[in-house]
Amino acid sequence: MRLLIDVEMLTYSQAWDIVYKTFAYTNHTVLPEALEKWSVSLFEKLLPRHLELIYLINHFYIEKLKQKYPGDGEKISRMSIIEEGYEKKVRMAYLSIVCSHTVNGVAALHTDLLKKTIFSEFDALYPNKIQNKTNGVTPRRWLHCCNPGLSELIGEVLGCVDEWVTELDQLEQLRH
Repeated sequence: MRLLIDVEMLTYSQAWDIVYKTFAYTNHTVLPEALEKWSVSLFEKLLPRHLELIYLINHFYIEKLKQKYPGDGEKISRMSIIEEGYEKKVRMAYLSIVCSHTVNGVAALHTDLLKKTIFSEFDALYPNKIQNKTNGVTPRRWLHCCNPGLSELIGEVLGCVDEWVTELDQLEQLRH
């Protein structure tokens, strides 16, 4: 947002449209205590312009929450990007959710837990935004698709063309 607005001279709306369509947030934990919260005072000292933009994003987001949940100040406070308190903090996961077109869980169970626990209010606000994207790279995709030469060599050594791709246990034969 900062670069798009301050350097590229786009309007807030133009910059927001690009940011929202570009980013997806992948969450790796369901432990609330593991979700990062950054001190507002630290932002003020080190990244004041970034903090201004975070406040602006939060302002527009809070306005939408007020329309969706009129009179429910507690819910709006719980869902705010800014955590109020003795020391104000930026809830980085919330910022990521609000600024992303999708939120990815890293396994089906993980995704279901996100929807039912720590991000349940976001799941209600943004239906279908929280999605499952299984973590990792499959050997089939990495080896067979990305390195066809090596894939062909493995097939020759094993005496089969593509069977090992769906039966990865056959790769054990390469140890001998």
